[in-house]
Amino acid sequence: MLEIRDLIHRYRPGEPPVLTLDDFRVDPGEQVVVTGKSGSGKSTLLHLSAGLMEPSRGGIRVDGVELRTLRAARRDRFRGRRIGMVFQTFHLLHGFSAKENILAALMFSDMPAAAHEKRADQLLGVLGIQRPNARVDTLSIGQQQRVAVARAVACSPALVLADEPTASLDPELARAALDLLQGACRSCGSALVCVTHDRSIVDRFDRHVDLASAAGSGGEHGDA
Repeated sequence: MLEIRDLIHRYRPGEPPVLTLDDFRVDPGEQVVVTGKSGSGKSTLLHLSAGLMEPSRGGIRVDGVELRTLRAARRDRFRGRRIGMVFQTFHLLHGFSAKENILAALMFSDMPAAAHEKRADQLLGVLGIQRPNARVDTLSIGQQQRVAVARAVACSPALVLADEPTASLDPELARAALDLLQGACRSCGSALVCVTHDRSIVDRFDRHVDLASAAGSGGEHGDA
């Protein structure tokens, strides 16, 4: 579902690479957690995997498609349909309701427009979003997290990328958020890559990759 080969990324020519990966793969439906200290390239890995940046060298394939071959609008459409993203600070559309945030994501899907509202209502119910017509900025942090997860899986993406999804939550909400995110990905059949500095959650995932061990070696830490 995600395949990265011979990757090197630098922010400026001549600088040391911020991320080096010889071989990184995620299978369909697999849930992988990636850990590393601050500055190790965790967020860079997600941005590259989403096609938000191009690597300095190497190839990245998502759902069999080489991202480098997609340009501008085609890449945006592919990302909207096949890649879901959950950000640490959610990045919801403020001023819009929970339901409108999900409907906005569905604009990128292959689903007929007439089916969008039904899909949004289904996700709102399954994920327990209790105030679907309330503006997201009036919702609790926990409810905003639910909206962010609903938006990420709305199009039944091949791959969901989560950047420190529990960093702003207390322990109880963090556990609930991971339950929600992992359960939603399993229901949709989406592969999940979650980057975090929190090693206490690694046992919840199918596989654990430590960037300090994997960078430049092609190795994958064997915590499963």
